[in-house]
Amino acid sequence: MPTFRYPCPGCRTTNSLHDADCEFEGVSWPTVEKAYTDLLAVLTAEPEGITESALREAVAGEWDGLHKAALGTLEREQRVVRDDDLLRLLTAAEFKERVSEPTREPMRTVYEHGSVPGCHDNAVFAMIAWYEMVGLSWPETRENVIGWLRESGAWDRGGFEESSPAELVDSKRHVYDQGYGWKEKGRAAKGVIERHV
Repeated sequence: MPTFRYPCPGCRTTNSLHDADCEFEGVSWPTVEKAYTDLLAVLTAEPEGITESALREAVAGEWDGLHKAALGTLEREQRVVRDDDLLRLLTAAEFKERVSEPTREPMRTVYEHGSVPGCHDNAVFAMIAWYEMVGLSWPETRENVIGWLRESGAWDRGGFEESSPAELVDSKRHVYDQGYGWKEKGRAAKGVIERHV
C-alpha cells in the first residue's frame, strides 16, 4: 500500500529542521502535516473531485501559502490530479499504477532503456530509491524493480554478480530502508545509458 510522509513543500524535510533557505523555515512539522491533512480531509470526502476554489473554502481554518504549496506537492507527486478543473485524490491503486512508470528525468530514461553494464549499481539504486520516495512499500518496490530488470532487458545484458534479479534487489534493501535519494544515482545511470543507446 503506498504511503505518504507529508514532506515540507519547500525543502521536503519530514521534521521541523528545514533547509536554511526554505520558505517555510521555522514552521513546525506538525503545522506542515496539518496543512496536508486539511487538504486530504476535504479531498477524501469528494471522490468525484472538487474545484480548487471550493477546496479553499472547505479547508479547516484559513487557506494560506502552506496549503497552496502542499496542494502543489500533492499534484507534482501525482497524489492529486486535475481533471476538467476538478481536483481529485487518486485511490491507492490508481496512484500505484501511475507511479510505477517514472515520467520525470533522469528516471524516465533509466526506466525506459534499462540498465547497461557500467551503471548497474547506480541504476538499481536509483530505481529502488525512486519507488521508496513515491511511497511504495518494500514488497511493491521489490516487485517493480525485479519486473523492470527483466522487462527492460537489463538482466539479459548481463554484468551482474548476483544469480537472479530477486537476489540483486534484496541485496539493495538498505537503499530502501535508509531512504536515500534517487537523483544523483539516476543522473549517473542516465549518462551511461545514453552513451550506449
